[in-house]
Amino acid sequence: MAGSAVTRRSERPTAGVHATVLVVDDEADIRELLELSLVRMGLGVQSAGSVAEAKALLQRRTFDLCLTDMRLPDGDGLDLVRYIGEHCGDLPVAAITAYGSMENAVSALKAGAFDYLTKPLSLDQLRTLVRSALFLPRKDQPDWQVLLGDSPAIQQVRSMIEKLARSQAPIYLTGESGSGKELAARLIHEKGARRDRAFVPVNCGAIPGNLMESEFFGYRKGAFTGAEADREGFFHVAHGGTLFLDEVADLPFPMQVKLLRAIQEKRVRKVGATAEDPVDVRIICATHQNLSGLVEAEKFRQDLYYRLAVIELRMPPLRECREDIPTLARAILARLAKAGGAGSAILSESALEALRRYDFPGNARELENILERAVALAASDEIQPDDLQLAPPVYMVGEPPASEPQTAHTAKWPLQEYLDRVEREAILEALDKTRFNRTAAAKVLGITFRALRYRMERLGIR
Repeated sequence: MAGSAVTRRSERPTAGVHATVLVVDDEADIRELLELSLVRMGLGVQSAGSVAEAKALLQRRTFDLCLTDMRLPDGDGLDLVRYIGEHCGDLPVAAITAYGSMENAVSALKAGAFDYLTKPLSLDQLRTLVRSALFLPRKDQPDWQVLLGDSPAIQQVRSMIEKLARSQAPIYLTGESGSGKELAARLIHEKGARRDRAFVPVNCGAIPGNLMESEFFGYRKGAFTGAEADREGFFHVAHGGTLFLDEVADLPFPMQVKLLRAIQEKRVRKVGATAEDPVDVRIICATHQNLSGLVEAEKFRQDLYYRLAVIELRMPPLRECREDIPTLARAILARLAKAGGAGSAILSESALEALRRYDFPGNARELENILERAVALAASDEIQPDDLQLAPPVYMVGEPPASEPQTAHTAKWPLQEYLDRVEREAILEALDKTRFNRTAAAKVLGITFRALRYRMERLGIR
């Protein structure tokens, strides 16, 4: 995302088929509140008032989600979490804990719960948790099989992917870097008729120009120095499947001509060969650049553009799906915990709010990077805003901080913002005076070069 790449544990129930939630709580009013809320969401509900009742229900039937209180009359909610982990490994379970009891929440996450709710219960938090639970990964599936999120933008993308998977037309994916273009391409392939054949991703910008033809079309033994055996190209490997051309705008003109012919003729010739080989591939391409703009600027062939961009799918940036950030963040933290073999960290409310306000220029990929760093730096299992180390707005030399209102230049509070503003202005003035010679600017400011470099990084000055 936006998002980020996480699988659903199962397909969303179709019309007339309801997912079923097991609610475990000894307080009748809490059970009633949860039952009413879940039924209004179109879900089936079964309730239990104790660990023993819950285990009996789990032995008789399957559920799609379990919500359990931490304090039960015949045991601890953690016992039920562990039981589900041992006997119902594919069932996501969330703990219900008293407000402010972070120790219980952390214990539940370490025991295998994927999330938690605090009392008094928030219906918005409940809805978000339930929606994310239906998209949790099964333990036997890879992490990329479904786009996680429930924002309108992601729902629209998910719907388009279902439609595009039924077609064989070339697809052009647009969107910012880190917005999930390769994930969308993989989903289209996996949901389509070619799912049993190869999905071959190619980063067009990472292949040296002199190797492009041999990489795409293969070569025969002896075709050039170092060609010691026949080798198949991307088209051969993807035969019957899907060829995903990422950053297709980086293809040089000579390769664009050869690619166009291969797509039109459905035949390729290995370097050094005299005959052509038939190939059957579905082409999906992507780029973060404006491909139609490159066509107008005569930097990309118009005929190839029309061959590739038969259907366009735009991947939304994460800032357009802010309501999905909590779900994505929790899923990423759970995956990091699984990879590291440790308990899952949790985000404090202030840290979560900081993420909601952040614009994520690197989208879901940046979110994952931020959380991985935060887990490593956090002093406890609860991540705080300072642990996130979110990048401040970037200010270029000679440009005023456009994001700040004019009145902010005279305000002296909050104090830290005022001090940062004064320090930033002084550094920018010194850099401008010394024509961005940082060594000279440090001398003007009366600080060391190392101190200047640190302050520039902290204040987002480039």
